[in-house]
Amino acid sequence: MSRRPRRNHSAVFKAKVAMDALRDGQTIAEVAQRHDVHPNQVTEWRRQLQERAADVFGGVATPTAPVVDVKELHAKIGQLTLENDFLEGALTKAGLLSARR
Repeated sequence: MSRRPRRNHSAVFKAKVAMDALRDGQTIAEVAQRHDVHPNQVTEWRRQLQERAADVFGGVATPTAPVVDVKELHAKIGQLTLENDFLEGALTKAGLLSARR
């Protein structure tokens, strides 16, 4: 028995399978067989849908990206550039870095 290659399912397909699993009248095994996926996967998708359904209607706000201090980043870039230049000069004088690159 050969293994089939790993499949990546789209979010639309996962939602469709999870919605089918939530409907009454069908078992998880029937839904899994109809969509050709493992029953454990159907159960996991169904659980994820139930947990995150409130997010669709604005229950939980998505976290925003942290505020970046541009001045601090520019200062760090300047410091690193100065350190690199110093190290390059010291290594060149010591003969450990060739003058040609």
